[in-house]
Parts: sequence; structure tokens; C-alpha cells
Amino acid sequence: MTTRKRTAILVSGRGANMAALIAAAKSRDYPADIALVLSNRPQAAALGRAQAEGIATAVIDHADYGKDREAFEHAIQAALEAHHIEIVCLAGFMRLFTPWLVTRWNGRMLNIHPALLPAFRGLHTHERALEVGVKIHGATVHFVVPEVDCGPIVAQAAVPVLDGDTPETLADRVLAAELRLYPLALALVAGGKVQIAGNTSTSEAAVWAAGRLIVPDET
Repeated sequence: MTTRKRTAILVSGRGANMAALIAAAKSRDYPADIALVLSNRPQAAALGRAQAEGIATAVIDHADYGKDREAFEHAIQAALEAHHIEIVCLAGFMRLFTPWLVTRWNGRMLNIHPALLPAFRGLHTHERALEVGVKIHGATVHFVVPEVDCGPIVAQAAVPVLDGDTPETLADRVLAAELRLYPLALALVAGGKVQIAGNTSTSEAAVWAAGRLIVPDET
């Protein structure tokens, strides 16, 4: 097998998706190695979870930089370089990056968004999905570009919207799909099975649809 890609996970909170990525990377044939967990919040629960797994952690508190986003991003870039990171996964990282950092990771920075992009970009996706009455909702892993939630899609997971759903119950169902989807998407990227072509991505992707894994026919 080829060398596993050194991967950093950027988090701001509890780290549910982070834990799923760490668990997947324990498999010897998984093409990514989680080499760093970095948070902008010193008290993020994800840091303790990563440390318990023996993974290096770093804190770069955005509050220390005030409105100087450039200095904040330079500090992040320095940490990523110090750990020889090759792929970055945003997993509930609640800060927006400027083009200065994003362009340095073109094709190597992933984000997971709790909606089926291009629908419901931005925040409060579950509330908005219920307001307009969609019957299918879900999650998307995409490459990060300077425009928010606009990058090429790597993989998506679809879940049904049920009668009586609240934002909370729908969020729980979407999160369960996210925990399966993100490890799949990272494996595709780290394994060299996804390439960016213009504003699309092509892959040998398996996708999650209504809770069922659909794999293309290999024949």
C-alpha cells in the first residue's frame, strides 16, 4: 500500500465527526493517518478525545488574534506545516477562512456540511429544510473553496424527512449519516480516487442514499 496521507482535523466542539475519522483510520488499509487535531477553542471537548487516542493536538485560539484573521491563519498554516500535514478535514470548525489559506490547500481541504448542497448553504440547515417542506435532506462532503459551501462535491448522504420531525430529530438523523459519509469521502481523496475538474469532482464514489450504501457496478 502507498504511504498514508497525514491528515489534520480542525474542530471547535465535541468532535463527533472527528471521532468517526479517527476510528476509520485505525484500519491498516485506510489511506489516511490522523496526525493532528487542531482547535480554535481551548476548551473544545474534541481535544481531550483526540489526546485519549494518542493523537497530537494544538490550540490556536482565534480570540488571541482579535480581528487579525491573517495572523490567525498564518499560525494555523505554521502548525499544519510543522506536522507535515497533507490533507485537512474541517469537522465542525466554526471559523471561515480567507482565500489566503484556502488556496494553499486547494484540492486538499475537505468540509462536511449538514445539507445536500447546493441546497441550504450556510447555517440553520435543518430548520430551513423543514420550513420549505423537503422530503429528502442529508449531508455533503466537499472541497473547500473561497466561496462558502460552494466547493466541488466529493460525496453525499441522503436521509428522509419524516412527518413530525423537529430540527433536533432531523439533525440526529443527518449526523448518523455524516459519521459514515466523512470517512468514506476522506478515503476517496486520500486514496487518489477523486480529482477536481473545474467546479466538479469525479470519483469512484460510493454514496449513502436513504440510509443504504450504493456502490457503482464494477463490471
